Amino acid sequence: MQDRPTALELLQAIRDLLEQEILPGLTDPRSKYRTLIAINVLRMLEREVPDEEGRLRAELGALQELLDLPRTAPPGDAARLRGRVLEANRELCERIQQGGADAGPWRQRVLAHVRGAVEEKLRINNPSRLETFLAESPDEA
Repeated sequence: MQDRPTALELLQAIRDLLEQEILPGLTDPRSKYRTLIAINVLRMLEREVPDEEGRLRAELGALQELLDLPRTAPPGDAARLRGRVLEANRELCERIQQGGADAGPWRQRVLAHVRGAVEEKLRINNPSRLETFLAESPDEA
């Protein structure tokens, strides 16, 4: 295990370098645009890295409940945990594609789950868009 700098500190240092030292000196619009994209990606990672495992565990638990899967303990290995979440999301997509969420009470559960998943993704990827999403989204579909 590494002590310092942490992964988050490294991301912040790279973003600070790009924002404060590299970007101000750029004159080429294409280079500026690409640097702004890189800065945005680093900001997303800065929001994603802390408690990523906790969010994955919560998502897996929500998917297990929604899909009526056995509530097994999440894997301790981060890669396996991501894989289980991906697998459960694939199963959800298959059930939706097969029409399982077209009507009935499960539809409402699926819509609530998907809305929560979108909110969580916006918290990481585009927090400024989250407020608009929440204001525009109906309470029930």
